[in-house]
Amino acid sequence: MLSKVMKSKTDEKSIIRAMFEEGCKMSRIYGTENVYDFSLGNPNVPAPEALKKSIVSILDSEDPLKIHGYMQNAGFNETRQAFADIENRRTGRKAPYRLDNIIVTTGAAAAINIVLKTILDENDEVVVFAPYFLEYRNYIDNYRGRTIVIPPDENKGFIPDHEKLQERITNRTKAVIINNPNNPTGVIYPKDELIKIADVLKAKQNEYGTDICLISDEPYRELNCCYMDDGSMQKTPVVHLPDIYDNTVVCYSFSKSFSVPGERIGYILVPDSVAESQRFIEAATVANRIMGFVNAPSLIQLAVARCSHETVDAGYYAENGKLLYDALSDMGYECVRPQGAFYLWVKVPKTLLKAENIMSEEEGERIFAERLKHERILVTPGKAFEGEGYVRISYCVKRETIEGALPGFCKVIKEI
Repeated sequence: MLSKVMKSKTDEKSIIRAMFEEGCKMSRIYGTENVYDFSLGNPNVPAPEALKKSIVSILDSEDPLKIHGYMQNAGFNETRQAFADIENRRTGRKAPYRLDNIIVTTGAAAAINIVLKTILDENDEVVVFAPYFLEYRNYIDNYRGRTIVIPPDENKGFIPDHEKLQERITNRTKAVIINNPNNPTGVIYPKDELIKIADVLKAKQNEYGTDICLISDEPYRELNCCYMDDGSMQKTPVVHLPDIYDNTVVCYSFSKSFSVPGERIGYILVPDSVAESQRFIEAATVANRIMGFVNAPSLIQLAVARCSHETVDAGYYAENGKLLYDALSDMGYECVRPQGAFYLWVKVPKTLLKAENIMSEEEGERIFAERLKHERILVTPGKAFEGEGYVRISYCVKRETIEGALPGFCKVIKEI
């Protein structure tokens, strides 16, 4: 009964989810406090108190038929305007975004799928930069597109390579996805490099006479700070890509900035500068409906709109990042200093590769992850992001989880 496509997807079980399920199983055996699960990017900072108050206020004061009923396919107008105001406050635009530029979605995953549904024909190409959130490939497959992967450049700090991008773009390229701050590396891309990418896209559009959509995936946008060696906190601005490239569509989620991943609330921003912007918005609104999402849940739309200026405490994650980065670096691990999000990207120790006579980076990260699991530490192998030779550590956890795991990290690298 299953389609061939879904049979293959079932066989390719998510590595991240598999590690998470392994953590649940280990917790039942050893106790949750004795398992150090860094596999899933599930926020552990509570949602702003204002959100709870908004929900209670709405339930007490609004018409129940409105709270639980249908709304326009693009979302409540008041919600769309509130989300436009978020972008206006952040960017200080002289020509403010309007509610007509916003489509409310069930999170960033839905937003990206809607955009891809809107623009892709069969065999159209979408470019991604490794390491990347591997669900992008599945989303592109949904619409029979082709994923074109630009390999990472460790020497450039995992910044997207505009020269390699220039080589990979063809007349079939419909989109490029930028995830900033990046999952899994925690890197925030500098403006000068993003301008080079924008220049490549502009030149290729002119060369082929096509429109190339830059999809800016921004769920970690507000988590953009880290602590430096001197103890100072550095906040790195995240570039608003529509300011440097006209054909940019922004996909945003409140999952991380509000700690509400289970509520599935986000939006698409389609600036007027996008080619055929009005038709794009109309088509994306139809895609929102016919893909089965229809709308984000009405109550959370109304609630988030009333407190959309709020965010969680990003400083807590930055403190976690500093603790983990400093401790692992002192032990001898090679780590990418995180600038944003809540992930630490750690290289598989070279000593492990030599000791085990391992030639394959994929095999090395598997053995490394297994050794950590023996210490009840769960991390995600880089293969899950097409970033072989590394593991991702999600530090959106209790401080005690990090402190409890450090002896195990130390034991593993000492025994190699």
